[in-house]
Amino acid sequence: MARSNALTAALAGFGAGTLATLANFGRFWLFSLHALSFVPVELVTVRGWRRLLPQCFHIGACSVPVIMLTGMFIGMVLIVQGYEQFDAAGLRDRLGAIVNISIAAELGPVLAGVMLAGRVGGALAAELGTMNVTEQLLALRSMGADPVRHLVVPRFLACLFLTPLLTAYADLLGALGAFGIFVGVYGGPPEPYWAFTREIVQLWDLGTGLIKALFFGAAIGLVSCYKGFHCRPGAEGVGQACTQSFVVSFILILMLDFFLNVVLNGLYSVWYGYRSLI
Repeated sequence: MARSNALTAALAGFGAGTLATLANFGRFWLFSLHALSFVPVELVTVRGWRRLLPQCFHIGACSVPVIMLTGMFIGMVLIVQGYEQFDAAGLRDRLGAIVNISIAAELGPVLAGVMLAGRVGGALAAELGTMNVTEQLLALRSMGADPVRHLVVPRFLACLFLTPLLTAYADLLGALGAFGIFVGVYGGPPEPYWAFTREIVQLWDLGTGLIKALFFGAAIGLVSCYKGFHCRPGAEGVGQACTQSFVVSFILILMLDFFLNVVLNGLYSVWYGYRSLI
């Protein structure tokens, strides 16, 4: 009897958790569709741009130093890790091009997305969660204003537009950081570094990285705003919303990166065929 009761309780807990997860998944998509329905209106109105531009500063401009510094060190680390192997194989001059492809197509967008998920996503969830706990969202609704339109859409658009731009900054500083270590520390020739980069790195590599960043920015904006709007009461609820915002955004970035890589690599194979990096 005790085992039967324990098994019943375990199954009941599993079922309740599954139903709660499915309910949250459905609420998230309803919330996202509600926010997306206001995007065309906000982009063509003066008030929409007045709400958007301050968010662009807080989300984009304030993130530039961290993104650029991190991107630079990623490039430096890649050169340090790969130099000895490429030098032993007689491919030292091509190392910079391989590193720049890795940064532009893969590491740059993922790096920018993760950094924004930690810095911006947590801040948005905390800000909106505090407004939710202190009933400021309810006050907006009582005045006839839609809090999703006034609070979520500007933040979502700022994340959507600025993540590709921040990714480009990370790519640029990664290439310059790698170049500095390649020439300044290892004494590599500067001319072949840029010559092979121009030869091997294609616009496709840069474009795929920016496309990924667009999806990452959309995921960060929607997830962080959703967690803020649906956080539990109290300071503990706001803190949990911040943590959940980062964790869910990070997982979504990795999942999106995988599926986008599958799709984009398939398209490249169909359109251009095989490409050798060596």
